[in-house]
Amino acid sequence: MMNNDKICSTDDELSTDDEFEYVETEQLDDIIQTSQRQYRPGDNAKSTKNQLDESKEFFDKYADKYLEFTDNNPTTFHVIDYFKRLLEEHGFKYIPEGAAISEEISKRIREGGLFFSVRSDLSIVGFVVGGKWDAGSGIGVIGSHVDSLSIKLKPVSKHKAINGFNMLGVAGYSSTLTELCLDRDFGIGGTILVKNGDGKMTRKLVNSTPHPIAKIPKLAEHFGEIADKKYNQETQMVPIIGYGQNEDEPSEVEKKSPLYGKHSLELLRYISKISETPVDRIIGLDLELFDVQSATRGGLCKEFIFAPRIDDRLCSFAAVYSLIEYSKTFNEDFGEYDDFNAVLLVDNEEIGSGTRTGAKGKFLNAVLDRVIAIRGEKSPAANLAFANSVILSADVTHALNPNFKEAYLKDHYPLPNKGLTIKVDPNGHVMTDTIGQVLLGDIARKENQQLQTFHIRNDGRSGSTIGPALACDTGARVIDVGLPQLSMHSIRAMCGFKEVGLGVNIFKSFFKHWRKSYDEIDY
Repeated sequence: MMNNDKICSTDDELSTDDEFEYVETEQLDDIIQTSQRQYRPGDNAKSTKNQLDESKEFFDKYADKYLEFTDNNPTTFHVIDYFKRLLEEHGFKYIPEGAAISEEISKRIREGGLFFSVRSDLSIVGFVVGGKWDAGSGIGVIGSHVDSLSIKLKPVSKHKAINGFNMLGVAGYSSTLTELCLDRDFGIGGTILVKNGDGKMTRKLVNSTPHPIAKIPKLAEHFGEIADKKYNQETQMVPIIGYGQNEDEPSEVEKKSPLYGKHSLELLRYISKISETPVDRIIGLDLELFDVQSATRGGLCKEFIFAPRIDDRLCSFAAVYSLIEYSKTFNEDFGEYDDFNAVLLVDNEEIGSGTRTGAKGKFLNAVLDRVIAIRGEKSPAANLAFANSVILSADVTHALNPNFKEAYLKDHYPLPNKGLTIKVDPNGHVMTDTIGQVLLGDIARKENQQLQTFHIRNDGRSGSTIGPALACDTGARVIDVGLPQLSMHSIRAMCGFKEVGLGVNIFKSFFKHWRKSYDEIDY
C-alpha cells in the first residue's frame, strides 16, 4: 500500500506557487496562545513567515472545527444559536436588544470589554470596545451573512396524497427549487414555537440530522423528452415524505393544536418526537429542508472541504473566531484600549437583505447608538463614528473552475488555499474602491499574508453582497472581500481546506491593524 504521507507531505510539492512553510506544533489552543501578542494602539510589529498560526496543523484543526459546525448547525437559527453560545463561552456579555441594559453591563461598556447582541435569533453583532474609545476613532467591522439557499415549508404544508405517496408543500428560498435539488437526501430543521404551561411562548430548535425525511426524485431519462424538460417548481418539485400511511385519527388533544389541518398529522407527530414537545403545545413552525450528507475533507491529499451551505457559513465562521482570538490578546484589560472592533452577521442576503434581520435592518447602527448613549456621547456621534470606520463585507467568491477557465477574467481569478480575495466591480455590485484595496493590502503586508483579486469579465454577470446596503445605511468605507469556493449555490460546494484558517488570520489582522493603516492614508 502506498504511503499517503509521502504523496502529500507538503503543499510545496503540490504547487509551483510559493506557500507557507509549515512547522510542527501541538494542540490548536497552544498554537493560538503562542502566536498571540498583546496589542495596543501604535503596535506595528510584523509577524514572521514561520509564525505558528501558519502551520498545517492550525489549518487542519480549523477545517475540522468547520466541518463539525456545518453538520451540527443546518439552519440559520442553529448557526446564530451556535455563535451566541460560543461568544458567551469566551466571555462576551449579552446585551438584549429589546430591554433596558443593566447598570452592571453599562458600567462594563464604559470601561471596555466584550459584548454581543442578537436580533430575532437570526442576526448577531459581537464586539470588543476599549475604555478609551470615542466615536471619532470609528469602528472596524467584518460583516457577513448567515443565510444560505434552502427549501422552506409552506404555512400550509399539507399536500394531497398521490396514489399513496405522502407529499410536502414547500417553497424555494432564493430560487432554490431547481434540478440541483433532485435526488438529494433532505432532513428537516429550524425552530418551533412552543406554548408553555404558564402561557408564555418560547422558541425551540429542531434538527432531524442524520435522518433524511424527504426526497425529490428525478424522472428517469428512459421517459424521453418529458424527462429533459425544465421541471415545474410547483407541481413537479414536490418532496415525497412517505408512502402508504393512512393518517391515524387525531386525539382530542391533538385537534386543539392551531397547526392541526395545516400540516400532516404524521409530520406534526414527527416534529413532536424529535423536539420532545407535545403536538398541542406546538403553535408555530419555521422549518426547512436541508441536505443531510456530512461535510468532509476531500482530494487525494485532503486539500479541499466538500460541504453544503458554504455560502456563507464559511466567512461567518471565520469572522466570529477571528474576533474571539483577537479578544484573547487583552487578558480582560480593556481600559487603555481605544478601538472598537465588531462582527456583524445578518440574514436574508440571498433575497436582497431587505428585512429587519438583513443588512438593511440597521442592526449595527442600533448597537452603536446604544453604546454611544451609554458612554455619554451625543447621538450624532454615530455619524462621526461611521465616517471614520472601515467595514469588510465578507462573502464567498468564485474560485477558478479549471473546466471553465474561459469564463474568468485573466489575472483576476482566485485559487484555493492561497488567501482572501478582494472583489472589485466598477458597476457598484461590490463596494471596494482604490483606497480600500490599498488599505487591505497594507494590513496584509504587516502580517505577510497573501491577497487575491476577483473581477468579472465584461461579458459576465456580477452578483452582489451586503456591501452596498451597509455602505448606504452607514456611510462607512466598505471593502468587499471573500474566501474562494467552487459550486456556489449548489446543494454541495467545495473550497480549500485552508480557507477557514486563512480567514481567521486575515480577519484578525484586520482588527489588529486597520486603524493604523487607515490613519496612514492621506486623502
